Amino acid sequence: MKRKHQILTIPNLMSLFRLCLIPLIVWLYHKKEMYGLAAFTLVVSGITDVADGIVARRFNMVSDFGKAFDPVADKLTQFAMLVCLAVRFHWILVPMCLILVKEILTGILKMAVIRKTGIVEGADWHGKVTTVLLYITIFLHLAWYEIPDVWSIALTALCTAMMLISFILYGIRNLKLLKNRKY
Repeated sequence: MKRKHQILTIPNLMSLFRLCLIPLIVWLYHKKEMYGLAAFTLVVSGITDVADGIVARRFNMVSDFGKAFDPVADKLTQFAMLVCLAVRFHWILVPMCLILVKEILTGILKMAVIRKTGIVEGADWHGKVTTVLLYITIFLHLAWYEIPDVWSIALTALCTAMMLISFILYGIRNLKLLKNRKY
């Protein structure tokens, strides 16, 4: 059974679950100062992120909605955690602002592509690498409360660089799709 247009699928429910974990992680981090538990909850979120993709492909549950919804859950989780961490690590404001600008502009271009071509593109390799680097960086900042500034800045710089590369590559892809209706 083709599920391209279905919304209520197991992978999409997993993405919804990840969205529901965001307030819990923020609460554990800021209100309760339970950094290890916040890190563990982030790992659970990350595992469900990987699992929803595997389930979607393995059981033919890939949907256009899921292709759009899954990255929204990822980016909202990442952004919320970057906001939390920026309170202690001011240099995290850079990737926090970049992710906001990147996702707004990429989202606008993506919507234009969908309107013009009907194509709903999934994540490319560079988007997945960026996501993994962000999760690793956020996890280390949560789990290693006294992370030395040199490590924090290096991880933040690496994430920011990869995010910028991904932003450029997604921009090129979406502009090509808009111009040629091909990729």
